[in-house]
Amino acid sequence: MIIASLSDSFRYETLNPLFKRAFDFVREADLDSLEPGPHVLEEDALIVMVNEPLMKKPEKARMEVHDRFIDIHVPLSREEGFTWKNRADLETPSEPFHVEKDAQHYDDAADASFVVKPGQFAVFFPEDAHAGCIGEGTIRKLVIKVRTA
Repeated sequence: MIIASLSDSFRYETLNPLFKRAFDFVREADLDSLEPGPHVLEEDALIVMVNEPLMKKPEKARMEVHDRFIDIHVPLSREEGFTWKNRADLETPSEPFHVEKDAQHYDDAADASFVVKPGQFAVFFPEDAHAGCIGEGTIRKLVIKVRTA
């Protein structure tokens, strides 16, 4: 997991061949005018999701994991709460793994919680169980799905 300022994103661009393109998109796009929904930069490899979900209380957040994709979360309109746990420590799946969605949820309690503010980002690798959208009200955010190298 990585939590950092968007102004420092260049430090992480060598971790995956698609990270530079993802961060270039964030730097260059008019994020306020992007329509909600998916924006495919490279089919089955790099997808920017513009989401405007209703946030939830921490006790309603379920841990999520992915196998094929790394998530980069970029809150745009307000700060966003997250929880985290090492995937290897998960014990209580709430559903089987959905291959098509590349996702599985767990009912385990988190080991850490933190806030990411506009101007920052969080990266979750396949070994990072995470839950986001924790807070009150709605949020406009990006979730960038990056295929693992």
